[in-house]
Amino acid sequence: MRSAAILYKEEEAGVITQHDDGSFTFRYNDNWVADIGKQSIGLTLPKTQQEYKSQYLFPFFYNMLPEGSNKQMACKFMRIDTDDYFGLLMITAKTDSIGAIRVIKTEQEL
Repeated sequence: MRSAAILYKEEEAGVITQHDDGSFTFRYNDNWVADIGKQSIGLTLPKTQQEYKSQYLFPFFYNMLPEGSNKQMACKFMRIDTDDYFGLLMITAKTDSIGAIRVIKTEQEL
């Protein structure tokens, strides 16, 4: 299982997790949902206390990935499998993303 914090304008809005079976969940932090001044991170992930589930990387996050030769170069340079979309997301959206969203890998407890 791997997870990453989702930062919106440098504030943690929620957590995305890839489970051992390859499925994904995204959940907003409780304090983010409770604050009426905070908005959802995207139209396809409205702000709610319920957890979102998907068999694939959510389109919102998938669209943050590099494509074509940029993807090939990033995967080769970072030694990431080209099919490891979540790994690529955690590497590229950590510092180099367009917009207000950043994805920061979180450490897992053993």
